[in-house]
Amino acid sequence: MIAAGIDLGGTKIEAQVFDADWNCAEKQRSATPQTYAGLLTAVAAQVSWIEKSYPGLPIGVGAAGLIAPRTGLALTANLPASGKPFPKDLARACGRAITYLNDCRAFALSEAIFGAGRPFRTMVGIVFGTGNGGGVVVDGQLLSPSLGVSGEFGHIYAPAHLVKAYDLPIIQCGCGRMGCIETLVSGQGMSRLAQALTGRSVPPAEIATQRHNDPQMEKVWKVWCEIVAEQFLAFDYILNPDVIVLGGGLSNISGICNDLSAALQNAQFKDFPIPKLLLAQGGDVSGVRGAAYAAWQEAQNG
Repeated sequence: MIAAGIDLGGTKIEAQVFDADWNCAEKQRSATPQTYAGLLTAVAAQVSWIEKSYPGLPIGVGAAGLIAPRTGLALTANLPASGKPFPKDLARACGRAITYLNDCRAFALSEAIFGAGRPFRTMVGIVFGTGNGGGVVVDGQLLSPSLGVSGEFGHIYAPAHLVKAYDLPIIQCGCGRMGCIETLVSGQGMSRLAQALTGRSVPPAEIATQRHNDPQMEKVWKVWCEIVAEQFLAFDYILNPDVIVLGGGLSNISGICNDLSAALQNAQFKDFPIPKLLLAQGGDVSGVRGAAYAAWQEAQNG
């Protein structure tokens, strides 16, 4: 085996062990606890499971949220670890060194090295799920250090003209800021759009399946695509990436790349192209494999 990765998200913790061809050889999943102590124990249990069969194997943890460089304290909307020295406590709980990076950055790295972004020089990877974040990879390297803020796309402000046009709610994000785009484009955000536009509380799966025969759900989907298109337009104006790779639960919605491409082209300057939009090839494996790859890189570099 070459390395192992642990994907630590708001609902699940998944550990995977990878062989020399970067295929998953073994995996194990558990639910994410809602207390800090429980979180440390659960991740340590996954590390013990790996260590039992593969002592000393490089292990990377991709986790939701950020770590402040000056203090080492976590800032996370989806894990019970905010204000805690999470990587330090995690290493102590595991009894060994681990490589720690943001889960969405891990996803982007994996897709750039192994997946849909591999043929392209400049790639933006973005996840639409419990939260909304990603990473930028240029020539196979993350644009900023793994603990940096580059990739916190969900905490860009929602586009004011669309918020006003559709009378959308401006609420406090889990990060503490007001009006983050994540509050409208994550899974919960899509349901929030449905409530605001139709007065109905509808889960994303139902919006996706009913959007072709229910005019209200069609409108919710249209507005969601318009908001995401503005987010992608910002990427294009700043980076002009070759490709944007989509991951997370919402990326499984049928036709999402075509619908978002149409909305993005409509928002783009007339006669100018837009980046290619592709679905992640790694599926649930991507973030875990990216974390494992980062740990392997760190081991190779000494």
